[in-house]
Amino acid sequence: MDREKFEWLVAKAVDSLPEEFRTKLANIDVVVADWPTQGQLAEAGLKRGHTLLGLYEGVPLTKRGSHYGLVPPDKITIFQKPIEAEGRHEAEIIAEIQRVVRHEIAHHFGIGDARLNQLEKGI
Repeated sequence: MDREKFEWLVAKAVDSLPEEFRTKLANIDVVVADWPTQGQLAEAGLKRGHTLLGLYEGVPLTKRGSHYGLVPPDKITIFQKPIEAEGRHEAEIIAEIQRVVRHEIAHHFGIGDARLNQLEKGI
């Protein structure tokens, strides 16, 4: 899939979030990269042979105090090549983009990986 279409699908996934979430996405950049860097993999604590589909870098809304401000935007990076490797067909890739975008935005709202895994399993 070309980068332009992939970026459009990521933007569409963000735009499809419920309004109550979209309105709280101030000061956050959502970007696309081909692959995570070694630093991003190390920061995430992943072992060799594992990769990231997306990464939230910032201060979750639940951790911000009254003096939080004048900071660079939080950043969500969606990694194109690992997501494409997860799906065999375009529909699977689109579904994975939507899942990863929701997952990383949940981190912005302060939801950790353990709880996200429970939510994704319907627990």
